[in-house]
Amino acid sequence: MKYSRELTNGFIIFLGISIYYLIIELLGLSDQVYLRMGNIIFVIYGINRTIKMNNSDEIRGYNTNLLSAIITSFIGAVLSISSLLAYIEYRGGVSFLTNLSKGFIFGGGELTIYHYCIGLLFESIAASLMVSFILMQYWKGKVTTESKTA
Repeated sequence: MKYSRELTNGFIIFLGISIYYLIIELLGLSDQVYLRMGNIIFVIYGINRTIKMNNSDEIRGYNTNLLSAIITSFIGAVLSISSLLAYIEYRGGVSFLTNLSKGFIFGGGELTIYHYCIGLLFESIAASLMVSFILMQYWKGKVTTESKTA
């Protein structure tokens, strides 16, 4: 069975983020907010890889590539949040969530695991959309330049 590039690159995003967070957790640095934002590197890598693969296969449509980038990032986000949900449950549920959510914006009040994960899902979808649009603008200029020289 041949896997689509969106699924493959979404899974690469998921693996990168998962390994990154496990390393941060093992080093005891999971309370550092600025380190939590480092996951954007893996999102950029996965989305850029999808667009680059589309470009090398001469799939040039802006909307087609944008949709491909968004699907890639959504797959990475859904897989990452799903695994986070399982990890929180494994580590002790609400008691672990209380320590985990202190560094986040929505860390106050009665927070359930599902509210936390849904909030992170919306946050990751918004960030993924922004990265997809930014990378598409980068590649739009690159494809035009390469097409003129060829």
